[in-house]
Amino acid sequence: MIDHDQSHFSETLPLFGPAPAVQADPAPCGGKLPSYIKDHRQRLRARFSVGGAQAMPDYELLELILFRAIPRQDVKPLAHQLITTFGDLNCVITAPPARLRSLPGVGDAVITELKLFEACAQRMMRARVINRPLLSSWNAVLDYCHTTMAHRETEQFRILFLDRKNFLIADEAQGEGTVDHVPVYPREVMRRALELNACALVLVHNHPSGDPTPSQADIIMTQTIRTVAEALSITLHDHIVIGKSCELSFRSEGLL
Repeated sequence: MIDHDQSHFSETLPLFGPAPAVQADPAPCGGKLPSYIKDHRQRLRARFSVGGAQAMPDYELLELILFRAIPRQDVKPLAHQLITTFGDLNCVITAPPARLRSLPGVGDAVITELKLFEACAQRMMRARVINRPLLSSWNAVLDYCHTTMAHRETEQFRILFLDRKNFLIADEAQGEGTVDHVPVYPREVMRRALELNACALVLVHNHPSGDPTPSQADIIMTQTIRTVAEALSITLHDHIVIGKSCELSFRSEGLL
């Protein structure tokens, strides 16, 4: 639910926050990696090289990620524990650092490795929508929004700013909230749009509950932003609400 009655929020938030400092995870004493662990790692790498990701379950792909963070331990038990705790590989990689750190065996090196993969995934998805007409690559836009927002534990309000040809010129987080609301200010949205010389907007926010059904506050705020945007000759193309595994388009639902 969007809450437009809150006080000041950050103007623009970076796509990725600073990575935690890398510290070595505990490793057993001794020099060489035990042969049974070394052989297991070699087998997993060979299977991935031959069959790719489709030949491996989530926990084995996670093991491959953990190899670099924990070079001298058997990471299979930790991989199983992470999958059991968070559900699947996607949820493990996007889990908040504080929740990851609460698990035994997860230190700074593991968290940094997981957040690196998350950052790469987001950058790859963003590359599919930047510098191309947004409305003609709508599925890529939805994929990008899901990658960046679907697994957040608090609401975030983002704006996609478009030029007159509907090319994406900026993607910015304009507000961070709680589990069920985020502050949004139409005046600040328009101020930033004018700064960027944007001609059109797409609003996006997530519902951590997983249900993308908009609240009455969401609907009112969207209508307010559209009214203000139209007065400035700026088009509001859509407002997308991201759930866990699906999304809702205001325009498709006849709400815009």
